[in-house]
Amino acid sequence: MPVKIILCLIVGYICGNFQTAFFIGKAHGIDIRRYGSGNAGTTNAMRTLGRKSGSLVFIGDLLKVLIPGLLLRLCIFPDEPYVVLLCEVLGFGAVIGHCYPFWMQFHGGKGIAVTAGAMLCVDWRLIVFALAFALIVYLTKYVSVGSLFVVVLFPTYMAIVYHGHEYYGWMVAVACLYTLSGVFMHRANIKRLINGTENKIGHHVAVAETAETAAETAADAVAAANETVKNNPKGEI
Repeated sequence: MPVKIILCLIVGYICGNFQTAFFIGKAHGIDIRRYGSGNAGTTNAMRTLGRKSGSLVFIGDLLKVLIPGLLLRLCIFPDEPYVVLLCEVLGFGAVIGHCYPFWMQFHGGKGIAVTAGAMLCVDWRLIVFALAFALIVYLTKYVSVGSLFVVVLFPTYMAIVYHGHEYYGWMVAVACLYTLSGVFMHRANIKRLINGTENKIGHHVAVAETAETAAETAADAVAAANETVKNNPKGEI
């Protein structure tokens, strides 16, 4: 079992390194890490690039752990008694890879969409968490509150539903790692929530305005240069 767990952790980390937000941002001509919160995740993509792009980021981050997780569970180790634990480990590896991608100087996202994909691999009934997340965000207008609720409740779910399982202790312990990671990655959000300065859903980053301002500045610079040449035909300064 130790070898399989290590392999799942490594494979998960590699899958998590696929930074959907970064690639979609590049398709729009920006490095998303330079805008908004600076995170390569769903929320920042939605605020920076719009709902369509944000949705694509969420789907991409969800699938990058859901697909390998389902392959692991249904095709590679379908009969293993600890396949749920392996899915948890693979998913957690993907969360770490998403938050700390080696090829992006270990600066990625916060891992909530990836956590959602991992949860669905572990137990499809955890889709109810998505409904709880949506309801909490709707009521509070804070994505961070919904995210923290999900990661905090995950170990509780595993402790109740899988009580008596042969690998119960390990499964709850790994679920707690998701909680620790989620809380740690949202530590700045927690501080802003306490201070009342957290951004609510619907807050946008004016990337288009920034690009337009830059274009206007460049145009003004060109005009100024042309005027200088016109007034100084011999190149005298």
